[in-house]
Amino acid sequence: MTCTTDKRDPSNIIDYIGFPQRIFPIGRLDKDSTGLILMTNDGDIVNDILRERYGHEKEYLVSVNRPITQEFVKSMSSGVRILDRLTKPCTVEKIGKGSFRIILTQGLNRQIRRMTKVLGYSVVRLQRIRIMNIHLGNLPESRWRHLTQQEMADLRAQIRDQS
Repeated sequence: MTCTTDKRDPSNIIDYIGFPQRIFPIGRLDKDSTGLILMTNDGDIVNDILRERYGHEKEYLVSVNRPITQEFVKSMSSGVRILDRLTKPCTVEKIGKGSFRIILTQGLNRQIRRMTKVLGYSVVRLQRIRIMNIHLGNLPESRWRHLTQQEMADLRAQIRDQS
């Protein structure tokens, strides 16, 4: 499935989900990534979640092609120069020989892949597991669910608090 609303793409997310109302993704995942994507019919909420200045967290689990060093963790955490700018500091935690958890507050195009490449690594697997207070949990790949009332209330409270 592709995170696009373009009906010309036979694997577009809208046709795949087949929701009875008009919905669209909040942000996207690149073709080689898996994990959480939020879909909505509320156009007002999209920019509130995506705008970099609000610093909303997005969390990922990442596997790379070689062992992770402390220098890698330090460099990733403090910022890496990509797309003619230095990425914002972020949280990076080594969780295995070749895997780490990263929490970003910005969403540059293919950011994690570009950051790791600058440091001499290649991403083998990238999965988004959280956007703000919404967690992927154990939802199987290619499946979807409605947000709970509590998740929506918490999400709206975070958005309201940013104004």
